[in-house]
Amino acid sequence: MNNNDFGLAHVWMQGDFVTRFVAVLLLGMSLASWMVILVKALDLRRFMGQARRIESFWHAADFADGLSKLGADASNPFRALALEGREAAAHHNAQAQLHDSLGASEWLTRTLRNSIDDSTARMQSGLAVLASVGSTAPFIGLFGTVWGIYHALISISTAGQATIDKVAGPIGEALIMTALGLAVAIPAVLGYNALVRGNKGVLNKLNRFAHDLHAYFVTGARVASGNPTKVVPMKKGS
Repeated sequence: MNNNDFGLAHVWMQGDFVTRFVAVLLLGMSLASWMVILVKALDLRRFMGQARRIESFWHAADFADGLSKLGADASNPFRALALEGREAAAHHNAQAQLHDSLGASEWLTRTLRNSIDDSTARMQSGLAVLASVGSTAPFIGLFGTVWGIYHALISISTAGQATIDKVAGPIGEALIMTALGLAVAIPAVLGYNALVRGNKGVLNKLNRFAHDLHAYFVTGARVASGNPTKVVPMKKGS
């Protein structure tokens, strides 16, 4: 028996449709999880860069200049939050509708909260894939192992030989499926935890920005760290 009788290639060639299906499924899950990790990691890096522009926004000459300092990216959650706050404040001041009875402060709070919720949903999209892969891949690999061991034992009993050299090869090849399941699950779990932690940091900055925007639109001043910092009032139409 040579070395070509062992390994993934031999498992694929000797396996039945169930073994091959499990292998292809694990490969697909791995590709999906790595794609989500890479895309969401790039998004998180971009969000962190956008968060660093908040102070530039507050030091701008007016609101329009502040928006330009936040950037023109339509997916920027901080820019979207500022735009939503401006539109809510302008709408509340210009219209006399039922919702205006809530008061400017409560109306702005609801609008800013809705914007944060939308941004949260976008940031968390795809994380369910990582959670699903991390929780199911080991069991899928284990199923492949059990199936492979079952067929290995059937083949050994049919051959009528149960020596260690006859048992070790087929059983070892079946255990490869468990290793593949773990190899798929571990990166997914680590990626999920890292992305959740990063998203939490961005959301904390987004909530602080929303608090300052709320204070700005209601009182005309930004309240940060207990010290009010006066900012230039919005110009109409800016």
